[in-house]
Parts: sequence; C-alpha cells; structure tokens
Amino acid sequence: MRLRTVLATATAGLAAATCLTAAGPATAVSTGTTNSLTSNACSSSVSIDRFSDALDKTTYDGTFVGNFSALALDRDGSLAALEDRSSLFDLSAKTLQPKRVVHLADENGADLDSEGLVVDRDGTRLITSETEPSIRRYSRDGKILDRLPVPSSLLVAPAGRASSNLTFEGLTLLPGGRTLLASMEAPIAGDTSGAVRFQTWTRTKGDHFRLAAQYAYKPDASFLGVPEVQALPDGRLLVLERGFTSGVGNTVRLYLADPRHATDTSGIDHLTGRPGVRLIKKTLLADIADCPSLGATAKQPQPNPLLDNIEGMVITGREKGAYKVLLVSDDNQNAVQTTRFYYLRVRTTPAFQSSEARG
Repeated sequence: MRLRTVLATATAGLAAATCLTAAGPATAVSTGTTNSLTSNACSSSVSIDRFSDALDKTTYDGTFVGNFSALALDRDGSLAALEDRSSLFDLSAKTLQPKRVVHLADENGADLDSEGLVVDRDGTRLITSETEPSIRRYSRDGKILDRLPVPSSLLVAPAGRASSNLTFEGLTLLPGGRTLLASMEAPIAGDTSGAVRFQTWTRTKGDHFRLAAQYAYKPDASFLGVPEVQALPDGRLLVLERGFTSGVGNTVRLYLADPRHATDTSGIDHLTGRPGVRLIKKTLLADIADCPSLGATAKQPQPNPLLDNIEGMVITGREKGAYKVLLVSDDNQNAVQTTRFYYLRVRTTPAFQSSEARG
C-alpha cells in the first residue's frame, strides 16, 4: 500500500541465497558485521548489520527505481524487487544495482498496484495487485500465464468486503512449495475485531492453485497493517506490521507467527463475536525503532532516523542459528522518504516453539 505515511521452496530459497549474502551493498553504513546478535542489537532475537541507501532517487533504463513493495530470491541468487507501480526489477546480489526491469500489466494492459511477490520453482513470478485484489502468474518477460481465484469476501467493495488499497500485500510459499499464502493488509468490513485474513491456496496439476484454508491474524494496534509475510522452513512465518503517524513517523515491528494451529476462517463470515476462533499465534521479535541507527538520517520525523516506510522482506540465508533477512522501504517517489535496504539477523526463540507445542 502507498502509505504516506519466498522462498520458492524453503530449501531452494535458502540455497540460492549464498551469492546474495556474500557481499555488502555498494553504499552502506555499519558499525561492523558480526554473527553475534548482541552487536547492533535491536532485541534479544534481532540485530542489524548494515543498511544501504544506494538506490534512493535513482533511475534505470528510464524507470524510477523505488516504490518497492516486495522482495524475492530468484533461482540464480539475485534479487527480484517489485514496485507497487507495475515494475519488476532484477537487482545485483552484490551491489543492489538494477540489471533488468520488466513492466507489468493486467489483461487489459492497465498498470497494477503490485504489492506481493513470489518466484515460483519454475522461475515464473506470482504477483499480487491490490486493485481487485488479484494474484497473477507472469513469465520472466511479463506475460500473464495464469490468474488465481480469490474469495468473494476479500474482493474490494462493492464486489466484496475489502477496502481499496488494503488487500493482498504479503505473499509467500510455505515449505515444500505446495501452499501459497497471501496476507490482507487490513480487516474486511464486518471483522471489527481488528483481525486480518491470511488466505491460502493449494497447488494442483500444471502449477495452478485452488482456494484452501484461511486464517485470522491480529495486528497489535488499529493503525498497524500487515505489509509482508515470509515463510520459515518449519512452517512458521515472519510477519511485518507497519503504520504511520503524522508528525511522529513510522512504526515497524517484526513478529514470529504460527498458523499451524489456527482456526480455518474461510467459512466464517464475520470474525467479531465468534468465541473459539483461534488466531494465528505470534510473538514480537523486534521493534525496528529499537535498532541502533548506524548513522542513518531521516528526511521527516521518525522515532529512529533508521526508520522509513518498510514494506518488503525476504529471507536470504541462515548462518550460525540466525536467519539473514533483508527489508526494503517504499519511498512512494516522495522527497521526504527514502528507498533503504536493511540487513538483519533474526533468531527464532525456543520459548515460542514450546508454547506452540502446547497450542
């Protein structure tokens, strides 16, 4: 969503990450890279190695580089970076510099509000658009190959109960690559509990997908939405929550969540007042405002000058018990916002795993 304010499979995605995590970006600020979460700590579970503003307010092949809403690992270890204004970039793993850009469109040639991205096992791209919302499969050169079904309740009103520009933001494949999960950014009409819907699809023959279970996830505050989700190899999720308060700045929090014991809400019209509905369990890993600023500067008020409108996230590898996670902010092509990449190390907590087993 334009606030002012993937693993293709778990093992394949982490294997492809070797090239990406081997070197830093072209422009970075850091107090030193280390495997220890006690250095540059954001919390006991998350640390930040460095950040890069190398692509801020740049262009490539006549296309503005920014407005990034999603990241994914390509099969060669490079980065696929999706703009919410209908462009898909290939970025160098070592420097972040663009190597290629493809324009995306719907069946009528209209631009997308492109928000979520998965590179599938055959190299094709699954891409969400908030407009309807929709999920389409594209070839590498931007040709539409397929379109997935969407539950009527998740369509934008008046066709459904969703609000425009608050629909499918996050997209990820669960381990094994047979289940696709998309996160709604905000609740649909009638779900006044504040919970948002996470919709899944199951892979069928010919790499098509059919509708499957749906789950409910509740952000911490009413002004926080869900811009991104990424699956871990054990079936749990990393979930970003993000919001903006004028004059204060952004709130960005990273959670560990487990949908495996949550209630299937696909047959529940309204989540409000429904006892017995088990939400997706979650625990806070870090508030990004608590990270060291590493010398970052902000162009508008922020709780921490490191912060901006963070929308994209991808797991790039694992090292010594911690996942390497790359975040990116959406600058909305706005002079007071920044396109910034954040290099995190994230450790999932044994205590949370124990509570999952009891759930």
